[in-house]
Amino acid sequence: MLFHYSLRTEPEGFINITRTVEESLAKSGVKDGICVVFCPHTTAGITINENADPDVRHDLLLGLSRAFPDRPEFLHAEGNSAAHLKASCVGSSVTVPIEDGRLVLGIWQGIYFCEFDGPRNRNYYVKILNG
Repeated sequence: MLFHYSLRTEPEGFINITRTVEESLAKSGVKDGICVVFCPHTTAGITINENADPDVRHDLLLGLSRAFPDRPEFLHAEGNSAAHLKASCVGSSVTVPIEDGRLVLGIWQGIYFCEFDGPRNRNYYVKILNG
């Protein structure tokens, strides 16, 4: 079962989409299987990280900006090469096991849509596989 979602992003940030993914799982009725969350954009991504302390999201953005600063040597005409690098580093999807109708996430973990080149209207997909 495939679910499609849209959201409006800020210029940069991590949006907690865990609840939406959990709602997709509940609608699917799947009790055991796999959940894949996928982002079809090249300057955004999907990750799993801490959902308890919002300072972690700040620190992740800071670290990624320092690791992948905008550089005058970049040739990409749109001027968003740093966003492409961040998105490639983070990745475009996560896979989460499903057991007893629940996502198998650690107690501190959440699923995040990661924006590196906003604000934009973005999409992501949740695929629930029975198995």
